[in-house]
Amino acid sequence: MKSLLKSTTAIALFAVAATAFVATPALAQTDQIKLVNAAEVTLSNFLRDPDMTWLQNNIGRAKAVLIAPEIAKAGFIVGGSGGRGVLIAHEPPKGKWAGPAFYTLATASVGFQAGISVSENITLVMTDKGLNSLLANSVKFGADASVAAGPVGAGAKSDIVSDHITFSRSKGVYGGLNLDGTVVAPSNDWNDAYYGKSVLPPDILIRMAVHNKQADKLLADVTKATRK
Repeated sequence: MKSLLKSTTAIALFAVAATAFVATPALAQTDQIKLVNAAEVTLSNFLRDPDMTWLQNNIGRAKAVLIAPEIAKAGFIVGGSGGRGVLIAHEPPKGKWAGPAFYTLATASVGFQAGISVSENITLVMTDKGLNSLLANSVKFGADASVAAGPVGAGAKSDIVSDHITFSRSKGVYGGLNLDGTVVAPSNDWNDAYYGKSVLPPDILIRMAVHNKQADKLLADVTKATRK
């Protein structure tokens, strides 16, 4: 009887452990899934915005697209901003899009400012230097690679030469978001959780060694936008 009880207990404990093991990756992906879904919404917002015609007409030239659904900027005298984003990349003009890889964005600023604002941002990565900088451990926009604000407005035309071209939509005290000085770094723990193994941005974006079907809609949306 005792032997049977021990066996039953062991089986029960094994079942609980197995359930926990299976459930953990799914739970670990919750934040990443939310960010990818938010990135889909942000991309849709920019592609439908009549003031973002330059982005819409030139996204197909980009080697990669960094989408940050929420960059919070707050401060009084000393301010700063930060958020998370996803990077998707391809070999233009019609290469297969890969990703996403997860990133953090952070900057600090000093000045007379007050209030809080949340912006959604899309950065077009226009050069090999710009893409390679994002594959490194970190990059500081404006120092390690050039960054410029993209032209906004219906019918906007401009020949911008920059590694990164940024577009922001915001509501609040701050009229916009300047990414000059922003430090962008891979979020390796988020990448590992999303793909269920240890991976780096080159594995995701260049070698395409991993894939998560949850991002298929985001990749399909940007593919459609770049093939118009």
